Amino acid sequence: MAESEDNWSGNYFNYFTEVEEHFQRTRAASLFLLSPLDWALIESWKNAGVPLAAVLRGIDAAFEKWRSRKSKIQMINSLAYCAQAVMLEAQILAGAGQAAPRPAAAPPFPEADLRQYLADNAKQVREAGFTEIGASLEKLAAESDQHFQDLEQLEQRLTALEEKLIATLKSAQTDEQLFQIRRELDSQLRQYRGKMTADQISMLERQYVERELLSQSGLPRLSLFYLR
Repeated sequence: MAESEDNWSGNYFNYFTEVEEHFQRTRAASLFLLSPLDWALIESWKNAGVPLAAVLRGIDAAFEKWRSRKSKIQMINSLAYCAQAVMLEAQILAGAGQAAPRPAAAPPFPEADLRQYLADNAKQVREAGFTEIGASLEKLAAESDQHFQDLEQLEQRLTALEEKLIATLKSAQTDEQLFQIRRELDSQLRQYRGKMTADQISMLERQYVERELLSQSGLPRLSLFYLR
């Protein structure tokens, strides 16, 4: 069950799960799977610092608007439909002074899970030929008891390693391969472009391309947000 809007900081690294479960419940379809576009959109909200409360309220507002329409041509099949409402709620929260820094909170997962997560990712990355990044992850796994005391700093280290990994993958792609990824994104995003600003679309495109590069290469996301 998703936690309440008031105490979500306690599950800071469950941002993705909270949004996924709330969207599924609101849509009344627990078996509905989010698309790569949806996951990229959630990541763009997370990276932009959009509070979880704003995302959840935005989803509710978008569905309320959809249900109030006399003519419902089709079901809401993407989080992108909620993008405009989410950003509006983020502005409302910011104006009300509710976008305060996160308070310190207990880690939402055991230290043993963190160590295993880092070790598993290190193995996958090393086997894919990225020995230097794999070695860095192995070192973090070996020192997981220390890093468990400061997950925010660990997340910064993992972000730096992931950015390095993605940069290497991107440089190895041909122009045609990158074009095909962007073409697929455009086909999914076309009907929702009117609900987003140019900056939001640009951020979403970047997240989508990065996710696809890692997915196509069989490589994991390194961020703690993917530790489930």
